[in-house]
Amino acid sequence: MDASEAVALLMSPLGRIDPYPTYERLRAHGPVVQTAAGFFVVTGYTEADTVLRNARLAFEVMDDELRDDVFPHWQDSPAMKSIARSMIRANPPNHGRMRRLAAGAFTPRRIAALREVVTAQADELADEMIRAGRDGAPVDFMGSFAYPLPVAVICALLGVPAADWARFRGWASDLTAVLEPEITPQELTVADAGASELRDYFTELIAQRRRAPADDLTTALVQTHDADGDRLSGEELLANLVLLLVAGFETTTNLLGNGLVVLLAHPDSATALRDQPELAPGHVDELLRYDSPVQLTTRTVRESVLLAGVELPAGSWVLVLLGAANRDPERFTDPTRFDPGRAQSPPLSFGAGAHYCLGAGLARLEAQVAFPLLLRRLPELALAGEPTRRNRLTLRGYETLPVTVSAIAADHGTPAGVARGTP
Repeated sequence: MDASEAVALLMSPLGRIDPYPTYERLRAHGPVVQTAAGFFVVTGYTEADTVLRNARLAFEVMDDELRDDVFPHWQDSPAMKSIARSMIRANPPNHGRMRRLAAGAFTPRRIAALREVVTAQADELADEMIRAGRDGAPVDFMGSFAYPLPVAVICALLGVPAADWARFRGWASDLTAVLEPEITPQELTVADAGASELRDYFTELIAQRRRAPADDLTTALVQTHDADGDRLSGEELLANLVLLLVAGFETTTNLLGNGLVVLLAHPDSATALRDQPELAPGHVDELLRYDSPVQLTTRTVRESVLLAGVELPAGSWVLVLLGAANRDPERFTDPTRFDPGRAQSPPLSFGAGAHYCLGAGLARLEAQVAFPLLLRRLPELALAGEPTRRNRLTLRGYETLPVTVSAIAADHGTPAGVARGTP
């Protein structure tokens, strides 16, 4: 299978459900390979890290000029416009300007201060799972825990009322289709509808915070815009609030779902994590590497550059396969084996360089709290059927994840063991 055929397979429904065999087909052609369509695919860890870190030298995210060529009517799309005007699609100096305005809410000190809040929320959700599954009925882990935990945390930071939290999952899922490397007109229509709902919601929240400021990130960004529109334009304010909400739970929701399936399939690791919660940082990093919630990102080439002996001409499009880089045998010994004890390079799941995920520390904290707590509180937790994957490649996760839970150990008692699941 040549590189172009492998990429076509990767974009297909079958390839999206399990991209890892296709990554290896691409890797067989080298860490950097050109397709018949003219764009380049990166599977090597070193090469992916180089692309992500060298924004000032050669690689950048798609700018308006290129976007005009590829999507001539992108400004008529609420979904594309929201992503394009946010920090995730900004190059220097605009990227740094926008990122600095929100970064204060995600410092290590502030994230560490959220541990008790995250723990309390996770405990409440575990209680609800126990009540819902006490008679042996299946419980959907995605809807019962993996979504409500991170959405509650990011909404608290943004100042979004709890009554509105349930509304965001569908809107965000629809919007994030524009992050896929390919999108159909029908999918774009759905994405635009989700983006419009989110933009309308935050337009109203912005107006509310002008009338009644609060101690939250939304108020801080609104006041920055109102004081100096050059620091944050009105469109940037709206786009970044949408981004912060969506990015604040989408990645973590997928990390929790993907990670739970892996842990249930590796009961020795689950038992170790249950009994020694201090092992959580290593387990979470290995979960991020093993089945990344973010599988790819893209860059364009500003100036011609040589990468792994392959010349990338100026104007080229580069598909950086983070999920493949995380399983590069040149960087990770026996990369298809789940090994929380491995001494390893950091996974590229949150990116690297200037665009390293602003909320990476928060996502790690939520997972480091959630997994030991779940394994302790729900000692008989097990899969209750076949999970359903979302038909996405960029954001890899489950749509549904049915589980059964223990009817005992609702308190913090001694667990009876960890049931083996099926990946």
